[in-house]
Amino acid sequence: MVFAWTLGVGGLGIFALAAWLYAPDKPRAALERAYPGDYRTVDGVRLRLRDTGPRDAPAVILLHGFGASLDTWEPWAEALSAHYRVIRFDLPGFGLTGPDPTGDYTDAREMQILKDLMDQLGIARADLIGNSLGGRIAWRFAALNPERVTRLVLISPDGFASPGFEYDKAPKTPFIMRALPYVAPRGMLKANLAAAYGRPQGLSEATVTRYRDLMLAPGVRRAILARMGQVILRDPAPILARVRAPTLLLWGEKDGMIPIGNAADYLRDLPNATLVRLPNLGHLPFEEDPVHSLPPVEQFLAGATPSEVTAAKVE
Repeated sequence: MVFAWTLGVGGLGIFALAAWLYAPDKPRAALERAYPGDYRTVDGVRLRLRDTGPRDAPAVILLHGFGASLDTWEPWAEALSAHYRVIRFDLPGFGLTGPDPTGDYTDAREMQILKDLMDQLGIARADLIGNSLGGRIAWRFAALNPERVTRLVLISPDGFASPGFEYDKAPKTPFIMRALPYVAPRGMLKANLAAAYGRPQGLSEATVTRYRDLMLAPGVRRAILARMGQVILRDPAPILARVRAPTLLLWGEKDGMIPIGNAADYLRDLPNATLVRLPNLGHLPFEEDPVHSLPPVEQFLAGATPSEVTAAKVE
């Protein structure tokens, strides 16, 4: 009797915990009011984007990382828009772009959408800036479409194999991640974001709220799971060797997501790249300290060679 009662209480506890953790999608209309943007349909995907700065200025396209949105770039975008046409958008499967109707989240699909977006906007060539996942899309696009990329800025880019990710093999989705479409614990999300900061105390509650809100956009959590199952890394070396654009590698020395030691792989395989190290900063320097992380990018976009770029002092 006691054993049966214990099982019963345990079962009720599990159901109570599940009910407490359950987080349904938020209504799209409310999210679009809270996080404004423009919308443009490209290859059947309704992209949320912002396009600021002089239309006749050189174009800069910003590609965010996994789980983020165009909002991650706003401090940089505001500053760069004084001299450049700055385009940033929620990658398919994230933010208010939401799921790709095709269910295809491969790099090839992302690059085609980027290319067709540039065509729609009348942009023949652009500087590409990409972080993490967005960095991988950026360097692959630059390698395969050299005529479309003027300069390349890679901020802690993804692409080389790491523990849990092997070349030519789809990764296994952790069992716990299968609950993602139904839950979104704020504490867990905050801990993951804090790990992306060199100084976790700099992570604001407003930033955590934004990430969580956009994760709860309709269909996004299922799209994240679908993307995770489609990631098959290939040896980057042959592709990186094809990049012709001058390349700036920007890396936070306290990056806990993709350690700065990985920069050596890119410096070995990219034909024309230089590394700028950002002391005390992590995986998201444009969020964590936009004032001090932007100057090397501004120097580089203005025409400095990668070797001439210097980092501002980060206290």
